[in-house]
Amino acid sequence: MPDIRILSAEEARAAILGLAQVLADCVAGGASVGFMQPYGPEEAELYWRDVADAVATGGNLLLVAELEGSIVGTVQVGAAQMPNQPHRGDLKKLLVHRSARGRGIARLLMEAAEREAARRGRTLLVLDTATGSDAEAIYPRLGWQRVGVIPDYALWSEGGFCDTTLFYKRLA
Repeated sequence: MPDIRILSAEEARAAILGLAQVLADCVAGGASVGFMQPYGPEEAELYWRDVADAVATGGNLLLVAELEGSIVGTVQVGAAQMPNQPHRGDLKKLLVHRSARGRGIARLLMEAAEREAARRGRTLLVLDTATGSDAEAIYPRLGWQRVGVIPDYALWSEGGFCDTTLFYKRLA
């Protein structure tokens, strides 16, 4: 069973290498998460430094899943919103290393992120994901409502246009 933890800014900085390995693996596997192939752990470290800074300012919640002391998954909740959106959070970068998939890690990360977002006063979460991706199938099973599709929203990591599907979930 994986250990799911919320990281402080210091813990996020200490975890950058492990987080970079997960992100680089997901991009190499074709995930459309904002980065293009080839994309290695060294490049991913820059991204995670920015995430750690956002954790330090309260702009992001960062959760990780660990198996046997290694990070195998992560998800973020963007918590910094405009003054008229204090109730909303943006779910970002649900990532599970390909070697750890099929063990329910994505579900555990999502459930923990939703609980913590609700504990911090968020009543609505939103996300977007690549249409037709394996990730798209996860969210409806977890109670997320599909809003619609935006065509040609981004590029797949290996190139070519990618539609995105928007989802939301109300939290108790």
